[in-house]
Amino acid sequence: QVQLVESGGGLVQTGGSLRLSCAASGRSFSTYVMGWFRQAPGKEREFVAAVIWSGDSTFNADSVKGRFTISRDNAKNTVYLAMNSLKPEDTAVYYCAATRHWGPKTMIIREYDYWGQGTQVTVSS
Repeated sequence: QVQLVESGGGLVQTGGSLRLSCAASGRSFSTYVMGWFRQAPGKEREFVAAVIWSGDSTFNADSVKGRFTISRDNAKNTVYLAMNSLKPEDTAVYYCAATRHWGPKTMIIREYDYWGQGTQVTVSS
């Protein structure tokens, strides 16, 4: 069992930066691939980024490449999402999630076993 709690969301202007954190409980954090997803009003939840168990490899959605960076600290049971050059279209509730899968399934929502409650990110124009 893994419980996830996100923090770090807020209101920021276009071009600004935020860093989201997701703290995990449980002893098995380092055995999970961790991902970030987001859901804008009226839209489906979408994949943003994922990081492998060791933190050595990451994968980003095309929409955030070059702007967002996912990382993890297994000693602190925490995964991060550093967001730079934010745009109004990045406005959404951001969720962290845990899965056992690394590969084609990493982007698939139903493959994730545990989810946080989400944190709101609002980018003003």
